[in-house]
Amino acid sequence: MAKKRVSRSRKRQLEKPDKFISFSARFFEFLTKYKVHILSAVGVIFAIIIVCCSVYYYSNSSENKASAMLSNSVAKYDKIKNEHGSVKACQEVANDFKQIIENRWGKDSAKLATVMYANICYNAGEFDRAMELYNKALPEFENNPFIKSLILNGFAYSCEGEKDYNSAAKYFEIIISGPDDAIKGEALFNLARLYSVMGNKDKSIEAFNKIITDYNDSSYLEMAKEKIFVTF
Repeated sequence: MAKKRVSRSRKRQLEKPDKFISFSARFFEFLTKYKVHILSAVGVIFAIIIVCCSVYYYSNSSENKASAMLSNSVAKYDKIKNEHGSVKACQEVANDFKQIIENRWGKDSAKLATVMYANICYNAGEFDRAMELYNKALPEFENNPFIKSLILNGFAYSCEGEKDYNSAAKYFEIIISGPDDAIKGEALFNLARLYSVMGNKDKSIEAFNKIITDYNDSSYLEMAKEKIFVTF
């Protein structure tokens, strides 16, 4: 099957001077192509996107202040995480992120901080808290299909962390049925994987086959073929 063409409307959307979205899309495509461990993607994606992009995104003084605080908090988190692990890092930066989120003197930074802190909680195994934060952030990005898909992805991973596979599958299905194509291949692969965990072999095979037929330019194509081969 030939690779799908990018529509003119999608091209116009990508060409708009929104540095956060354009950089995020390009970096996400690179990261998903070369990452090794699928389940590590959630924290890695948001951490790097926010650190690299928040410094470009705001113009007024309050947003600059909030953006700088967010960048410093992420840097602090990364340092502690590398030295002491995700749980300790989450504990140490909790107040920093809460201050950014709750004060709201930098509204756009607060939105990003909510998503970032959700991922930090996810990495620390605090899945309930992560889902609360994802739920808080979701309405703020309702009109941004790309970031909305990433938040739903975080929901799905958190549900899986709680072993609520049905809910996790539901969120992956929402991503697949949504308007943004950026992470549909990944969502479909994870959905197939969850169907297998839940013992639904037929649905799992169907999802893997859909990657092969409909997403043959996806970085998950070869993994889907391997799963089909092992299954049969």
